[in-house]
Amino acid sequence: MSVLSYISLWSAVACSLVVAIDVTFVRRPMPIMRLVWPLTMLWAGVVGLALYFTVFRKRPHGHVINTYTIAVATTHCGSGCTLGDLIAESITGFVPLSLLGSTTAATWVLDFVLAFLFGILFQYFSIVPMRNLKPREGIVAALKADALSLIAWQLGMYGWMALALFVFYAPAGLEKTTPVFWFIMQLAMCVGFATSFPVNALLLKSRIKEPM
Repeated sequence: MSVLSYISLWSAVACSLVVAIDVTFVRRPMPIMRLVWPLTMLWAGVVGLALYFTVFRKRPHGHVINTYTIAVATTHCGSGCTLGDLIAESITGFVPLSLLGSTTAATWVLDFVLAFLFGILFQYFSIVPMRNLKPREGIVAALKADALSLIAWQLGMYGWMALALFVFYAPAGLEKTTPVFWFIMQLAMCVGFATSFPVNALLLKSRIKEPM
């Protein structure tokens, strides 16, 4: 598992760098997407890179709601979660926090708060220029567009991490300084994508959320 973890993590970093170069110097999408795509590659890895160049890199036609636009909207939502979770897990890996005697509970609360804030912030910087909204209107619109999808993503991620920590690797648990922990986190993000996808589909079809 350790070797597989190293391969997955380092290939994901390489994929993230490739996409970062592409969105910075070649494709040049809207500014927020220049963060979204590299962050997505950190958990999607080689599969994400292949999909990026074969499917995601192509612009959708108009405002048609299809698998492509739903997937892009979901990765956009997930990028905020990815950044928030990455920061929270790194902080609690070096600064022990506890909530009701549980370090896991404290970490997950911090995870959720940061992921939610970054997710809404990312949506804000997408929806404001598209709709030409004022700051207050933009915050309200971002909350309507992404609050449910962010919650769905985090619930999927927590479900997978709970299985990993309390079933698969119990009772020893997982050290955050090990590559296996971060590989498990990559898988948790994939589960988050799956649980958030139908929510994003509903938000897009109801026109609460804008296609990217």
